[in-house]
Amino acid sequence: MLREQLTRGFLWVSVLGWGIGLGAKLFDLIVVASAWGAAPPASLALMPYGPHYPLNPGDFFQPLSALMVVGILGALISGWKTPLQYRVWVLVPVITFVIIWIFTPTVFWPMIRELYGAGSGKIIRSDAELILLVRRWMIWDWLRVAVIAAGFVSLVRAISTPFPRGER
Repeated sequence: MLREQLTRGFLWVSVLGWGIGLGAKLFDLIVVASAWGAAPPASLALMPYGPHYPLNPGDFFQPLSALMVVGILGALISGWKTPLQYRVWVLVPVITFVIIWIFTPTVFWPMIRELYGAGSGKIIRSDAELILLVRRWMIWDWLRVAVIAAGFVSLVRAISTPFPRGER
């Protein structure tokens, strides 16, 4: 009974955290990135970084990610002795989170630096190079949203599935 309560509690934390994260990432991509990516290089001045913005997006996503880690690891640990058919639903978010956190600093942060550098005049790139870089960002970011969505759907599936009563 304690294992079920712990797993359910961690799943609620996870679903709420991932739901907020998915919604924020969709807003970031559809509204914010669409604005700064609309007509590079001039539109790059709208990137949400630097002294003109009171909050860096990382200042929002990184603490949220810590909450998400607590939820998914807690759900995985407390739900580990459940049958594989259930356990897979709490394992998928951990895998998707690892994928996101491998690609964010290795793929996205270098692109952000280059795009922001071009938008602030610190890096010189041709218009064609910047258009391609923005396009590459958008494609990769939609893939990141798909991975986040897969983790979220898996968590929703886990929390909406009756908790298995028997040990494996």
